[in-house]
Amino acid sequence: MPTYTKNPDAIAALSAEEFYVTQESGTERPGTGKLLGNKEPGIYVDIVSGEPLFASADKYESGCGWPSFTKPIDNVTEHRDVTLGMVRTEVRSKHGDSHLGHVFPDGPRDRGGLRYCINSASLRFVHRDDMEAEGYGDYLDQVEDVA
Repeated sequence: MPTYTKNPDAIAALSAEEFYVTQESGTERPGTGKLLGNKEPGIYVDIVSGEPLFASADKYESGCGWPSFTKPIDNVTEHRDVTLGMVRTEVRSKHGDSHLGHVFPDGPRDRGGLRYCINSASLRFVHRDDMEAEGYGDYLDQVEDVA
């Protein structure tokens, strides 16, 4: 199993928006994320650490303006967030400590009832066809359309 860490070189390479989201717990504008409409098979990893976070099989269209998932693959921690005058549950990557977004209890009931509302700016998508070569072959069974 690879070791995932908060990579200073990856942080230095982040765009201003990616830095704001992952390192300053920011939020991208709804409907603007590069991965919002992605329907390709693969996994979503932390843009800073590379740790696997979500599988495309668990992505769904929630209409909230951000990529939404019913559950994480792994490497996700939850924290109480009381900013903006409300109580929410923040989601961060376990090893990279990147801010990813929030989880809400209004997801599809038939898939567990959770909605992980995640900023595209915190994610890098790895297509199913590239997963083995990039070291994510152990997660192929969590991606749809695998023979």
